[in-house]
Amino acid sequence: MVFGLTLLPSQSAQAQSAAAVRGLPDFAELAEATGPSVVNIRTLAKVSSRSGGGNLEGMDEEMQEFFRRFFGDRVPGGPRGNTPPRNNAPQEEREVPRGVGSGFILSADGFIMTNAHVVDGADEVIVTLTDKRELKAKIIGADKRTDVAVIKVEATGLPVVKIGDSNRVRVGEWVMAIGSPFGLDNSVTAGIVSAKARETGDFLPFIQTDVAINPGNSGGPLLNMRGEVIGINSQIYSRSGGFQGISFAIPIDEAVRVSEQLRTNGRVVRSRIGVQIGEVTKEVAESIGLPKPAGALVRSVEADAPAAKGGVEAGDIITKFDGKTIERSTDLPRLVGATKPGTKSTITVFRRGASRDLAVTVVEIPAETPVKKAAAPAEPPKPTGAGQVVGLAVAELTDAQKKELKLKGGVRVTAAQEASARAGLREGDVIVAVANTEVNTVAEFDAALSKADRSKPINVLFRRGEMAQFALIRAR
Repeated sequence: MVFGLTLLPSQSAQAQSAAAVRGLPDFAELAEATGPSVVNIRTLAKVSSRSGGGNLEGMDEEMQEFFRRFFGDRVPGGPRGNTPPRNNAPQEEREVPRGVGSGFILSADGFIMTNAHVVDGADEVIVTLTDKRELKAKIIGADKRTDVAVIKVEATGLPVVKIGDSNRVRVGEWVMAIGSPFGLDNSVTAGIVSAKARETGDFLPFIQTDVAINPGNSGGPLLNMRGEVIGINSQIYSRSGGFQGISFAIPIDEAVRVSEQLRTNGRVVRSRIGVQIGEVTKEVAESIGLPKPAGALVRSVEADAPAAKGGVEAGDIITKFDGKTIERSTDLPRLVGATKPGTKSTITVFRRGASRDLAVTVVEIPAETPVKKAAAPAEPPKPTGAGQVVGLAVAELTDAQKKELKLKGGVRVTAAQEASARAGLREGDVIVAVANTEVNTVAEFDAALSKADRSKPINVLFRRGEMAQFALIRAR
């Protein structure tokens, strides 16, 4: 008997769907080719020995419970799967597991890249290769600002990763991660790039993905479909501590630049100009005549810093650095930080409705020191009532106050009510400009306020402590 077979429309759609499924990426060859270049990293810490608590001490409760359920008291990645307590160690001090992470091999002679937080505070670092060899590693250098670290094992002929170009990453493309979540070596997860240039830090625009990342994946590679590393898995967004669909990777371009400095100098050298900055809002941009809400608003300038010596003032909008456009405020510290200390650079600022170029010589970032707060101004003379039209009373600054605040002029707010209070002004603020006009005295303040178009928000540049910011007063 012979039967004919005719595909119904629904069956035809199913066949097309099946074809589409067959067209999805196959990660098997990619995992097989790149897996040997990924390592498990175990860190140990020395602690006082108070009890025979076993080798799960030093880990958080969630990870301890996971290990107890699936491995008893064995720590994945340990020698032969089991690291017995070191009973022969002195009672005062012994080594216990501190954490697990991942890394990938940069060179055949044993240089490995990982996260700085993976090795931070470790007394001993142990690297496990896919062929089960365990090697002690030396920390070459770690940079907490970018969360990049380089470690070194004594070995030769190791398989290395291929480095890609994170600038070519496209939103929606398939990517794969390899790491050791919860200490489970060479676990592979996959997903897509969800977003680029996601801002979560001063020096890094992260790659956001939906690839499953969990504790232990940190430091492992994010790979494209060509088998190239495009990022280092570093962070997750989570309310529970586990993966919830959002993970972040450090772009490999930045990581490589950092790793080269770590391998050469053991540390990363960055530059600074001595300003504190903030975002430029759409309302502020429109009010001061800036073509679009871009650049970095200078909120304060450190005394004797390169910016101060170059003429940068609080309230300036930095729009370019060495000819490179500042789209967002976070662009500025990256560009400055990547500049060699001692370099004479050009900063373009937007001030009082016009742009101007200033020359500054960047310097190396020193150790962090607390910022000195401005002293409380002394009791001012009786304030003028001209600003009452917007609920604002001001008074002259004394010479002592100007010196303390490092200002040439300005007026101090003695009362802020109604429209001024709604705009965010308060007693003690120092107003330095009104409607793009610099004010050094009460008379200049009165004149600038009288000329301002009250049918539109009036922009007021003021200092609060050491920070400069704009307020938009909407007069009735």
